[in-house]
Amino acid sequence: MPIFSDDPSSCVSPSPPSRSKNMDWKVRGDMNRPLPVIAFFLGAALTVAFVFLGATLDVNWRFSEMAVWGNAARDEAKPYAELAQLLKNASMEDNTVIVTSINQAYAAPGSLLDLFLESFRLGEGTARLLDHLLIVAVDPGALQTCRSVHRHCYLLRPDGGAAAADLGAEKHFMSPEYLDMMWTRNRFQLTILELGFNFLFTDIDILWFRNPMRHIAITSDIAIASDYFNGDPDSLRNLPNGGFLYVRSKNRTVEFYRRWRAARRQFPPGTNEQHILGKVQAALAGQVGVRMQFLDTANCGGFCQLSGDLRRVSTMHANCCTGLPNKVHDLRSVLRDWGNYTAAPPELRRRGGFGWTKPGRCIR
Repeated sequence: MPIFSDDPSSCVSPSPPSRSKNMDWKVRGDMNRPLPVIAFFLGAALTVAFVFLGATLDVNWRFSEMAVWGNAARDEAKPYAELAQLLKNASMEDNTVIVTSINQAYAAPGSLLDLFLESFRLGEGTARLLDHLLIVAVDPGALQTCRSVHRHCYLLRPDGGAAAADLGAEKHFMSPEYLDMMWTRNRFQLTILELGFNFLFTDIDILWFRNPMRHIAITSDIAIASDYFNGDPDSLRNLPNGGFLYVRSKNRTVEFYRRWRAARRQFPPGTNEQHILGKVQAALAGQVGVRMQFLDTANCGGFCQLSGDLRRVSTMHANCCTGLPNKVHDLRSVLRDWGNYTAAPPELRRRGGFGWTKPGRCIR
């Protein structure tokens, strides 16, 4: 790289010997006066150039570090280029993308995908958020369904053993196929961060009634749901639920994810990523300087710790509930209850008293 001299004397021609001292001072003064300004702008330009170069090198470094796990294609960069373009198309002004994932079972007519999208349309100010939603399909059937109902769809082609599995069928909680899918999802989230995008990941069995991002502090690197909130959003004693997770793309959050994934080797086979996070989150947050926030279940709740105040609820998660038919049944009931709430006169809504239909198959 050429070295630029900022010595003002190198830019000034020597004064003719015939000039007087006064004239010599005047000429030199006139010529030297803009030099600090010129030097300032040259310095600013060089600073911008170095920052740009550093950012470019950082992106290139991130790409070089990315493990090739998506579809062993001849051109390994192509899947990431496609994903980067989709993320750009779906992103908000601050490079945040809402992400969910589906397979064919979840995308079937009347199943979770239909309920999920319907909640955005019925929610308060949430319909516009669909423009920023990327739906990740893990099988071709789910991709076809996604493209028939939504703009931003991406086919995740996992490599290795998961490629041979039937990704379109329902995955039962903690089965080997379920665990493969969860760790594949975890790696995909890291890829999004490496590409320079923030994400808000939401499980497909979460209904959206209001924008939950208003509950995420601007100082939080990671904001995550908890099945049972202990009342302190900064307490690392809260147990995380990775089904609802916001992460800002920063070098420290990328490193957090890499160490989280590496910690898998310290646990017995068959341990899911959420359990490992709960065990290592305090240590990792301290090591890499990440601030974690746990979301209040009164705002971002679920069946485990049911939020009874419909005036506050932003999202409702079918957690503590196993079996696809059970989730669909109770979430459909929740959607009806929300419809009754929004159809009520404003004065009745302000007064409160609305709740969820009980008992359900999972709601108690």
